[in-house]
Amino acid sequence: MRIILADLKATQGFVSKDTVAGGYGSRLRPFSHVTRVICGIKKWMHDVPSVQMAYLASIADRADHRIEYTRGRSHTSGDVAIVLSSLVDHRQETAWADAQRAKGIRVGFVGLAASKLPELFLPHADFVIRGEPEAAFAELIGGQSLTGVVDSPAIDDLDALPFPNWHRLGAGRRPSWTFPFAGRPFGGTFPVLASRGCPEFCTYCPHRILAGYRVRSVQNVLDELEQLCDLYPNPYILFRDPLFTQDRERCLAICDGIASRELRLRFECETRLDRLDTRLIDSLQAAGLRAMSFGVESVSTTTLRKAGRRPIPDGHQRDVIAHCRSRGIATAAFYVLGFATDDWQSIAATIEYAVDLGSTVAQFKVLTPYPATPLWKQMSPSVFETDWERFDGFTPTFTHPHLTNDEIRFLLGAAYTRFYMRPSYLANYVRVRSAAVMEMIGWLDNQVSAYHGRTESARMRRPVIC
Repeated sequence: MRIILADLKATQGFVSKDTVAGGYGSRLRPFSHVTRVICGIKKWMHDVPSVQMAYLASIADRADHRIEYTRGRSHTSGDVAIVLSSLVDHRQETAWADAQRAKGIRVGFVGLAASKLPELFLPHADFVIRGEPEAAFAELIGGQSLTGVVDSPAIDDLDALPFPNWHRLGAGRRPSWTFPFAGRPFGGTFPVLASRGCPEFCTYCPHRILAGYRVRSVQNVLDELEQLCDLYPNPYILFRDPLFTQDRERCLAICDGIASRELRLRFECETRLDRLDTRLIDSLQAAGLRAMSFGVESVSTTTLRKAGRRPIPDGHQRDVIAHCRSRGIATAAFYVLGFATDDWQSIAATIEYAVDLGSTVAQFKVLTPYPATPLWKQMSPSVFETDWERFDGFTPTFTHPHLTNDEIRFLLGAAYTRFYMRPSYLANYVRVRSAAVMEMIGWLDNQVSAYHGRTESARMRRPVIC
């Protein structure tokens, strides 16, 4: 069987899918000078291959099927095409599917978007796999004809899966180089899933709505890392788990295994800051940790609790970031603006906190009620947006009780400007240590902040940060 695996590359803005927003994906369309630069950087550093497609490639390869991988090229022949779905780019995905079907190629969709909104994709497909795709895909390549919506059970034993086949996806062929202090290199990044699902209960998060939380054994994870090191010298690993350090002892065992096997690699992970301590950070850094991302979301503990997220003490957040900085680990903090309890002052406080916290980089998004999440069930009556592609993480989609859409967009843009357009950001990024230099930069920060305040007042009649 000739199988086409399609992870289509977007043509507008920068689209991330696969495991981003649980698989619904996000799309950044530049809306300011700062976000235009960020969008360009993301195209270089964040366009990583799909781990979901790589798992399917390994399953097909093990059964000796012919595999072709595409980011958008149309094919003239093939038996079946499997398309990775998303909310944010579903029109391009379904148009591509229509074109393949017109040539006689059967088409199926996989991914969270197709699983939770099959009606978007089924008119353009022969089948939609609902759930984690490996089980149903194995039936397909085993000779079973799939039609309509096909339920695919979650894999209980993740160790039973073959390791992702990156060679079939052309990974490792791009030149890889690292920008100073950036952590992640340009090109050559390999995603790894050490677990699936999420053990937390945040109402807005899509990571926990497809299947329950499961982990791979330490031995199995280390075997995959060793295979990557054998195939690609000094690989950069991107652990896609939403909470990589959930089990501290398991995490330390992975670090010990990397050391005992003498694996030469670098990696980054995502986690919660209350799942970190100095000894664990030091062990991770010694094993190859170079960057870490985490959610801060909001400075308001009341807002976090109402969203089902456990607050983390301010002092612990600062201690962890300071220790990461001392160990040369880049940090990326995530923030969400526009919770139902938010108003101008609370968002301004979150922006001010983000600046003061001093992570290496920050990402700000607008609260988005994704389908099938608990938040969707709460907020669907106030959702006015009918275009699913605008559920991209940067666009208001519901009527906010305290803020207009224009105000939310303005505050989102101001967050990026306030964080990145200040002298101390560059000083922190390049790790300036001189007290005299930092004192001068602090004075410059005040001047720049006053300028931002005047600019904001001219546009919205009030500054973001007074």
